[in-house]
Amino acid sequence: MARAAVPGGLSARRAWRDATLVERRPETASAVTLVLDVDDWPGHLPGQHVDVRLTAPDGYTATRSYSVAAPARGGHVELTVQRVPDGEVSTFLADGLAVGDAVRLRGPVGGWFVWRPEQPEPVLLVAGGSGVVPVMSMLRARADAAGQASGQAAVGPAFRLVYSVRAPEDVIYRDELAGLAAAGTVDLRLVHTRTAPEGEPRPAGRVGEADLIADGWSASSAPTVYVCGPTGFVEAVAGLLVGLGHAADRIRTERFGPSGP
Repeated sequence: MARAAVPGGLSARRAWRDATLVERRPETASAVTLVLDVDDWPGHLPGQHVDVRLTAPDGYTATRSYSVAAPARGGHVELTVQRVPDGEVSTFLADGLAVGDAVRLRGPVGGWFVWRPEQPEPVLLVAGGSGVVPVMSMLRARADAAGQASGQAAVGPAFRLVYSVRAPEDVIYRDELAGLAAAGTVDLRLVHTRTAPEGEPRPAGRVGEADLIADGWSASSAPTVYVCGPTGFVEAVAGLLVGLGHAADRIRTERFGPSGP
């Protein structure tokens, strides 16, 4: 299958770079956004990820991959990290990395799970838990392309996000997502799998067919679909989408470990 061109040459993307933390933003009780200033960053596309390497004083190193949470803006790379139980890297990044501290970063990585502003077709995003991070980069890029910063109305292809979380307090980027929905950048549907907010007409439960076709979003509109989350979530949603008639080659998936809704 075809792959999108990515910023920088292969050697540039394989190089490890020094990165300094310049800002921390709490998102939920277990997730934090880290803004890193990266030396000679070649840029990236919405949906790509990077490798982060930590080195202990005794020389021990640990490397993990994290999706980029915002489109390319100079030398800054934003990562939203969710603390994983017993996760040595996620715990340190979420709790121990302080402004001014340095890590090593390599990337960008990935050329399939990406979105470009010039894509004309509608886009259906389906995220589970912290799987919202790379699709948030796409939404922010769309807002940038539509001129949201200057108050213009959203233009371009229609976007819909079905976001599955365990409970209301687990929604990452809650206020920003609400703002993007109000501005018309995205049609947002929250799916609560364990605890639904009071008055919510949809009872708590996993994403089902009705969540994926509501409000006219069906296979007939031929959207490109991006699904990101834990492996089980991604496989279940992809199966539902194919069953609803979506072409398999229009479903792009990104998956990670066992944590999530």
